[in-house]
Amino acid sequence: MLKSTKSSSRTKRTKNESSYNRLINSETEYNLAAPATRWLNWLEQNRFEKWSGIIILIFGIYVRWTIGLNPYSGYNTPPMYGDYEAQRHWMELTLHVPINQWYYYDLEWWGLDYPPLTAYVSWLCGKIGSTFDPNWFTLDQSRGYESENNKLFMRSSVLIFELLIYVPSVFVFVNWWFDDNSWKKKELATLLILLQPSLILIDHGHFQYNSVMLGLTLWAINCFLYDYDILGSIFFCLALSFKQMALYFAPAIFAYLLGKCFSKNKDGIILFLKLGGTVIITFSIMFFPFLDSFEHLSQVVTRIFPLQRGLYEDKVANIWCAINIIIKLREMFDIQFLVRLSFVTTLLAILPSCIHLWSSPNKRNLVYCLANTSMIFFMFSFQVHEKSILLPALPITLLIIDEPLWSSWFNNISMFSMFPLLKKDHLVLPYFVLLFMWNWLGSFTQQKTKLPVLNYLFMGSYLVIIIIHIMEFNLSPPERYPDIYIVLNVIFNAGMFTISLIYFNYRQIISSNNNNNNNNSIIVDRKGKRKAQ
Repeated sequence: MLKSTKSSSRTKRTKNESSYNRLINSETEYNLAAPATRWLNWLEQNRFEKWSGIIILIFGIYVRWTIGLNPYSGYNTPPMYGDYEAQRHWMELTLHVPINQWYYYDLEWWGLDYPPLTAYVSWLCGKIGSTFDPNWFTLDQSRGYESENNKLFMRSSVLIFELLIYVPSVFVFVNWWFDDNSWKKKELATLLILLQPSLILIDHGHFQYNSVMLGLTLWAINCFLYDYDILGSIFFCLALSFKQMALYFAPAIFAYLLGKCFSKNKDGIILFLKLGGTVIITFSIMFFPFLDSFEHLSQVVTRIFPLQRGLYEDKVANIWCAINIIIKLREMFDIQFLVRLSFVTTLLAILPSCIHLWSSPNKRNLVYCLANTSMIFFMFSFQVHEKSILLPALPITLLIIDEPLWSSWFNNISMFSMFPLLKKDHLVLPYFVLLFMWNWLGSFTQQKTKLPVLNYLFMGSYLVIIIIHIMEFNLSPPERYPDIYIVLNVIFNAGMFTISLIYFNYRQIISSNNNNNNNNSIIVDRKGKRKAQ
């Protein structure tokens, strides 16, 4: 009798979840109507489906290279220039300055403030670039260097690293996540993930190497999906060693691996020790040149986590910046209090999602939890940049087929949140072109759910974005409020991100039971073969 009751309850719950999924997401015809799907149908009809992956890759390269023809951060704007100069200077610095001085040398001019793996990659790029022209990286004399050949080298280096690290990780993820689906669904996911507008514009427009950190993180996720937990831990430590912002993902990964350890009894203890040893060894290797003294290591850590810069940098669409518009937090409280406040708030906010993943460490929950913890870090943590929205955008974009409306909506809101930065970099035209192209390929804005309130939310938010853009391009801000459009951007996007955070937390929790009978009831042996659990 008890079994029958449990079975009935489980069936009822699964039906309720399925009903909710049909309401919250668009129907399958959504993808059939998209231009991207029509293109895949054309490939199938003409028997070119085997070439679809190569065609997607070539098109992705073309889009990235075209974006790279535009200006970048700090283009022709002395005296400090921008992120392009920072990356170029780090190549110059690591090439000529002894390694024990990397985190001390001339900190006023774009001093090194990223973890050691970034420094090692900068050294490699500087070494290769110097073989073409030593003037690109002459110590102290090359500051603000912007020759056409140097730009070509710098832009090419971003593209090459992305092709080597990020792009393959996307193909591997899609192959696992959609293993039991048609090739069209796999190729559609690959196309939409690789053409994610925000990452392309920041890395190939603004100029950074975020795809390296995100690619290493995605390789870690792939390893966890295939049950190579030790290798996944190594990849994630490398991601942290490249960019400290990868910490946004750390709570979710820790909760997932700890949950697996607890679920394996005696084997879990062995796994826990292996994971702990792996983390210690990997970080020891990465930081080895800086372990000669506590003072040296302390300097590295201080540079990586510069608390003196304040609660947030510029105007970023998170909770603290939005609150600061009315309540001047940075003027009312000292840095130490704000650090504690942001730490406690972030910790409390991530607990529900992490505890849920720890208690139910399945693979689908992992991706949702990565989205939730990274979004919480963006919203509540200390020293957030507007570009940090790329971190939650990674796992949310990976769900572009599972959560088409919410994933596409989040990506569009994320793009708008970075518009002030892109406008400053003279990337307005690429912003609109790439945003329209991505939405057109997926037909995202043409879809509706069966819940009217969500249709009002999506359409209303897009209407607000359009109105703010029209006002900004046609009406000069009042003298008293010169940053009014940026402030509106912050308030609006902070609200939209909060709604996204609530939704993805909810989705993680309600999808857990359903997943045990679907994607995540699949396990992988050490040879990579799938077995029914």
